[in-house]
Amino acid sequence: MFEAHQVSAAYGLHQALDGVSITVGTNELVVILGANGAGKSTLLKAIAGLVPTAAGARIVLDGLELQARTVEQRVEAGIALVPEGRGVFGDLTVRENLLLGAYPQRARAGEAQALARVLQLFPRLAERLRQTVRTMSGGEQQMVAIGRALMSAPRLLLLDEPSLGLSPRMCGELFRALQQIRAAGVSILLVEQNARRSLAIGDRGYLLENGRIAGHAPARQLLDDPAVQAAYLGLGKSLH
Repeated sequence: MFEAHQVSAAYGLHQALDGVSITVGTNELVVILGANGAGKSTLLKAIAGLVPTAAGARIVLDGLELQARTVEQRVEAGIALVPEGRGVFGDLTVRENLLLGAYPQRARAGEAQALARVLQLFPRLAERLRQTVRTMSGGEQQMVAIGRALMSAPRLLLLDEPSLGLSPRMCGELFRALQQIRAAGVSILLVEQNARRSLAIGDRGYLLENGRIAGHAPARQLLDDPAVQAAYLGLGKSLH
């Protein structure tokens, strides 16, 4: 369903990604694990078109080649990114933020149905449609960010550290929502500092080290791997 082949990207002289290849199948939740600076966020931005890739890269969604397409064209093709830091419009209401997500042509006809699905997924937002987003908690703002991305009718949802800074309770709600999103037919590529929790709900995982893929296995296998446990699932990792 989604394939990225030989994706390389650099910031000046710094090689952030070096020949990364990954796949995400239909209705799969795939986790990217790696230390800070490994290239995880750059990979998501490269897929979304926010970071240019070197010659030879191929980014394909449902058979459509995307590497030469703009950010807007990738959104129209079915890719949605929720960046680290959420990127919500703080001075707008919840409703206004969500409806902005339905700007792609692919999403306009189903805007009302998409809004209903988002509010069913996040009932808290239904109670706060008229609330200004900057007055909301971090967890509620993350719901707005994910909801806005879902309004674009994505085939592939890219999430960059969605649980960062959230309370344990909000983390639980977030991960339950991700399972429901996948069950509804949206594939997910997840970068997440809570490695244990993300692997527990994921299908497969990739290990990214210094801009290169260092390993790939089913999520349960990674969860039980002593080397992965030592590197990513140590006592310093919160279970939320």
